[in-house]
Amino acid sequence: MYYSDEIIEEVRSRNDIVDVISSYVNLKKKGNSYSACCPFHHEKTPSFHVSREKQMYHCFGCGVGGNVYTFLMEHENYSFPEAVEALAERAGIKLPEQSMSPEAKKQADERSRIKDMNRLAAGYFHYLLRTDHGKHAMEYLTGRGLTEETINKFALGFSDVYRDDLYKYLKSKGYKDEELKNSGLVKFDEKYGASDQFWNRVMYPIVDTNNRVIGFGGRVMGDGKPKYINTQETLVFDKSRNLYGLNLAKKSRRSGIIFCEGYMDVISMHQAGFDNAVASLGTALTPGQVNLIKRYTDHVYLAYDSDEAGTKAALRALGIMREFEMPARVISLKPYKDPDELIQAEGTESFERRIEQAQSGTMFEIGILEHNYNQEDPQERTQFQKEAAKRLCQINDPLERNNYVESVAKQYGIDKDSLKETVTQYGIAGAGKIDTSVFRERTPRKSPEEEKQQKQLKSERLLITWLINDNSLFDKLKGIVTPEDFLDPVYHDVIKELMEQYERDGTVTPAAIMNHYQSKEEHEKISGIMQQDFDMEVAQSEKSKVITDLVKSIRHRSLQHQLEEAKGDLARTGQLMMDKAMIDRLQIHI
Repeated sequence: MYYSDEIIEEVRSRNDIVDVISSYVNLKKKGNSYSACCPFHHEKTPSFHVSREKQMYHCFGCGVGGNVYTFLMEHENYSFPEAVEALAERAGIKLPEQSMSPEAKKQADERSRIKDMNRLAAGYFHYLLRTDHGKHAMEYLTGRGLTEETINKFALGFSDVYRDDLYKYLKSKGYKDEELKNSGLVKFDEKYGASDQFWNRVMYPIVDTNNRVIGFGGRVMGDGKPKYINTQETLVFDKSRNLYGLNLAKKSRRSGIIFCEGYMDVISMHQAGFDNAVASLGTALTPGQVNLIKRYTDHVYLAYDSDEAGTKAALRALGIMREFEMPARVISLKPYKDPDELIQAEGTESFERRIEQAQSGTMFEIGILEHNYNQEDPQERTQFQKEAAKRLCQINDPLERNNYVESVAKQYGIDKDSLKETVTQYGIAGAGKIDTSVFRERTPRKSPEEEKQQKQLKSERLLITWLINDNSLFDKLKGIVTPEDFLDPVYHDVIKELMEQYERDGTVTPAAIMNHYQSKEEHEKISGIMQQDFDMEVAQSEKSKVITDLVKSIRHRSLQHQLEEAKGDLARTGQLMMDKAMIDRLQIHI
């Protein structure tokens, strides 16, 4: 479905951005806006801001930003039409079938075709698993203890040994080479032509929370390398914002979500009744995945492998969980390597007990620290206690911090008062903070022309920001500055739209402007202007000077540009010089 500008704006205006984003992120009111730690990058200090007045968001840390459509497209990996449809359903709006730009239609069609190819591929792999070609893959799965019901539940399959088997199958369904290349299912080589991304592998379809196949994981049969591969990133698959098994785990009645490392861990746990298990997709846990999981639970368990790599992964995951204020506990799997091995050896009741006995993230981290130091050596034991104190001082809640101090002191035989005092001292000193300024790359010096251009762009950006924050300035600047004076193409279009809005409605709706742009870069650029807030309570004389200086800077640069274009046209040059003299004498009174 494709929709008119009027429908797009109606849907946007009926979905308050604060309400929508609040269902994904824990927003806190701060002045005239709302803030949170950014859901799109890892940070400690909130730099993600949402404005109810402007109906826009922007992160001043990583630069992401836009309106409510942008957020859904970024967070859910939706196409623009899918974001419109989701928000229309949320607002109870019935959508008509309309048309939109050819570019947007092309991208939406491409996403739809990739999803269709993934669906067909999943069905084909599942079919092959039950043929003679997939016999050894089926034996592998049943040898791992999987039942027919579980194999069907996860739609497990097999990719044939022939290097172009899936390619030929999808070609027979009418798909073109370019589409197949963009799907991540087929790769092309100038010498060897088309070949399947996956062959001779047990196949694990990756399904999103809307039950659509968005990608695949594949385990090689035999000793081939690499052992596991995933679909490359496509228009529909972003591994950093999806989790294997979440489409099923979100329906679980069990408390919390259990994070595992691999596909088989998730599958065997679901079969054993632990249907709240999920796994990241071949990468370390990401902020996007933590933010996704927050929609379904308020606490998690980590059941990572018990080897050194699994321990390191758990420590990294705990750090990210802490930034997102997500309570996490760690399940001990020892002496077994992973959950699948533990369940196969000791059964479900044993794993239930492991969940009940799971350590808090803080106690797990301190337990790891203990093993890094020789507790029989006074110097190393002191160092361990200092490191433990540094970790404890990061707990913000005083009551929780005191409880942990008491528990750690008791468990490790440390004097409680001494530990508490050390924790307090580290907290005051800002323990663990590192001055990273020495690692920053030096920015190359800009040429004089680049400096002028940067100054012009800054002036254009600041004036637009002032106009959005104080609409009365539109009347003051009418006839003095026009969209043609803005040399940056995006700023030119934005100011033109703002002026037309004000002329028509007597006010401006910044978020509506985003509807006209498709690229992520444009959304971020525009949201960066519109979400910037100034202290508007400045003296009138100072405000007048600021606005006058900005207008002069913009007009002078614009006139200079016109003078360069008018070379040889004496009449035009003369008029421009007169305009320049008038601008030199300009004084705007606010």
